[in-house]
Amino acid sequence: MKKEKPAISAEAEKERNARKQVTYNRKARHEYEIMDTYDAGLVLVGTEVKSLRAGRVNIADAFCRIEHDEAWLYNMHVSPFDQGNRFNVEPLRKRKLLLHHWQIEEIRVKMEQKGFAVVPLSLYFQRGFAKMEIALGKGKKLWDKRETIAEKDQEREERRRANSRE
Repeated sequence: MKKEKPAISAEAEKERNARKQVTYNRKARHEYEIMDTYDAGLVLVGTEVKSLRAGRVNIADAFCRIEHDEAWLYNMHVSPFDQGNRFNVEPLRKRKLLLHHWQIEEIRVKMEQKGFAVVPLSLYFQRGFAKMEIALGKGKKLWDKRETIAEKDQEREERRRANSRE
């Protein structure tokens, strides 16, 4: 006689599939004009997952490269896990990104154009797997950055005026 699994409520299923944000790269949206975004899995070793869940990671200086038809993430600092002893790995090692072959090819073709770079935007857990949102972006010039800041200030002022009238 086969045992049937209990039915999972819609709320419990939604909670299990929820995206749990670990860290966000604020500098990336300031430094780059984002063209395309991709969700990539991360190949992690040993106790790195426990450090990520504790939020002991820095992706501010991280960047991606395509080498031999594989995507690699450089300069992501994952602090060693306190109870990890000999199982801890080097904090700044390069980590493989899991993407479809067609996505890697698409990124590679665009990166060959001048001025494009692949930068990580955020790191999160979904269904128990560590994932990273990466973006294909074009570097902003100084005047582009000033223009973006001025637009944000103008929008903020408009919202303040609208709220004060109500």
